[in-house]
This record gives sequence, structure tokens and C-alpha cells, in this order.
Amino acid sequence: MSKVNSDMEILEFAISKEAEAYHFFLALSRRVESQKIRDMLDNLAGEELEHKERLELEMMKLGRTVTTEYKPPRPDSDYILSDGPLPLDMDIQDVLQLGMAKEEAAFRTYVNLLPNVHDEESHELLLALAEEEVKHKLRFETEYNELSKKT
Repeated sequence: MSKVNSDMEILEFAISKEAEAYHFFLALSRRVESQKIRDMLDNLAGEELEHKERLELEMMKLGRTVTTEYKPPRPDSDYILSDGPLPLDMDIQDVLQLGMAKEEAAFRTYVNLLPNVHDEESHELLLALAEEEVKHKLRFETEYNELSKKT
């Protein structure tokens, strides 16, 4: 992540990351056979969309219209990570580990942004979102641990 200079840039960056996470979880959901895991991923996608909406509301409170545009991949294409496309041969454990890594990265992103935010309400929102990303990671870990017990 390049250096951001203002609260608005931080919020715009966070909005784009939440939009990416939303599309990531939807794409990942299409890759799994387990209805339980698919439901969890769809639910997490919805929560990431809620995070995006909360960030957009914060921008509006600060007097800025939301201009961040995110163009998701075509519905028939694979979601592309910064490291490349999702492997086609992922098993459920791979999916869960990927989810854990994604949520850990989201948590760290928010924590790293916190010292740069000057507006108190924006700071509190980013802190709350960091906590929610940790909860998401715990959901993946719980599923992973349950799956490990069965094998």
C-alpha cells in the first residue's frame, strides 16, 4: 500500500478493499461444494458489503460524496488475487486457510491505517472494522478446526 495523505484517502482505500473482499468471498463461495461453507462465505461477503457501506457513510459525514468506483471481475471470470488466480484444485482446507489469510491481512490493513487517521469517528470506525475482521478470521479458524477433527 502506498502512503495515504488524508482521512478521505484512507476511507477511499478502505472502501475499495471492502469491495474487493465482497467479490472475493462470492467468487470463493462458487468454488466450494459444502453448503455450510458456501453459506458462511456468502454471509461474510454480505458483511464486507456492510463494512463498505459504513465507510461510505463515514465519508458522507465528513462532507465528501463517495466517488470510489470498483469494477468487479466479470461474473464468469475467476476472482484475481494480487498473487494470481485462485487455483482450480483447492480443497475445503485450502479455502479455509485462504480465508484466514485474507482476514488476517484485512485486520493488519486497518491496524496499519489507524495511526494516520485524524478524525475521531473515522478512527473508531476503522478500529471497529479491524475487530470485525478478526472475528471473521475466527470463523474460518473454527471451521478449519472442526474439519481437522473429522479427518
